[in-house]
Amino acid sequence: MFKRIFLLVLDGVGIGASPDADKYDDKGCNTLAHTIEKRYNLDVLEKLGLTKLIGHEENDTRGLYMRAKPINKLKDSLNGHYELMGCVSNIEYKTYPDGFPIELIKEIEEITQRTVIGNIAADGEILINQLGEMQIEQKAIIIYTSCDSVLQVAAHEDIISPYELYKICEKIRMVVDRNNYGIGRIIARPFTGKNGRFIRTSRRKDFALNPPKNVLDILKENQIQTICIGKIGDMFNNQGISFSIKTKDNIDTMLKVVDFAKGEFNGLLFANFNDFDSTYGHRRDKDGFLKALEEFNFYLPILIKKLKKDDLLIITADHGNDPTYKGTDHTREYIPILIYSKKFKTGKMLKDRETFADVGATILDNFNIKNTLELGTSIFDELRKDEKAWKSCFFSI
Repeated sequence: MFKRIFLLVLDGVGIGASPDADKYDDKGCNTLAHTIEKRYNLDVLEKLGLTKLIGHEENDTRGLYMRAKPINKLKDSLNGHYELMGCVSNIEYKTYPDGFPIELIKEIEEITQRTVIGNIAADGEILINQLGEMQIEQKAIIIYTSCDSVLQVAAHEDIISPYELYKICEKIRMVVDRNNYGIGRIIARPFTGKNGRFIRTSRRKDFALNPPKNVLDILKENQIQTICIGKIGDMFNNQGISFSIKTKDNIDTMLKVVDFAKGEFNGLLFANFNDFDSTYGHRRDKDGFLKALEEFNFYLPILIKKLKKDDLLIITADHGNDPTYKGTDHTREYIPILIYSKKFKTGKMLKDRETFADVGATILDNFNIKNTLELGTSIFDELRKDEKAWKSCFFSI
């Protein structure tokens, strides 16, 4: 049906508490509604139906728009992206809100021959600025975690090069797995700066476990090109991926997506826009979050203009991160699914999806590939059950 699919994940942009939010102590959260309130400029996203999903009465929408609820056990990027691609991990990921066990820290010091400092749950940028000078003086590594199942390793690039830091993280990954600590990702966090003014660089790298078989694997098996932009490649350990590209920030990500839209490829382009989550959501920066949404909205018409008649655009998310909510953790929320093509002649709100995996199922359906995974129902398949609704959405198929 469509030769190219552009799947854009707005990291952390949830649209309301999921039915099981109480179990995660997230009752009443709503990232989008609480961020935009009544003052915003999201005209393009409005036309795609985003704000209608949170109860705004928009007219003249274009495309298909709906909500999807999570079924994975956590509320993080790794499991959110896995579910989008049709799989839910059975691994019991663990978090360490009081820091990692001393036995693990000792083993890390032994295998890296570096002193470990930090070992707390903290905001990374704040901790790096607190411990940066000590890290330089001792040539140590800063280890910290968050509310997610992550072990982050930070070091100044002049003391430990990014390449060496990656090697350290690979060793830590092996230790963690060998001793069943259940940590989802080991993340290298290089930083630069001096005199107590340090900033993390774009040379972050994630070391995740290999994911279960998923949509990316099936696409690659069927010779469908899979291009990943941002942190997607790291999260999937480049499994099922033709090639991946790292980016600096949301704008850099969008510009790279636009470059591919100008070019000639057939298949899936899968991009993550991480700033919403990492830069604004976790820091409970509502104004910054809104600004990032408006920036994405500003650049979106540039991408849409470059889309061809046989292109499909899907905009979604992986979890919530309400910048007005208590704490600094992700929030358990529905995600939006906005589907747009130049073939669409009208806008239509569809019923809530039972799982994020319907996104991956739709991608397989589009490329006429049988979905051999246990999760997901194609959104197009659901539309086909109502022939009138199907025909009303498209100019021609």
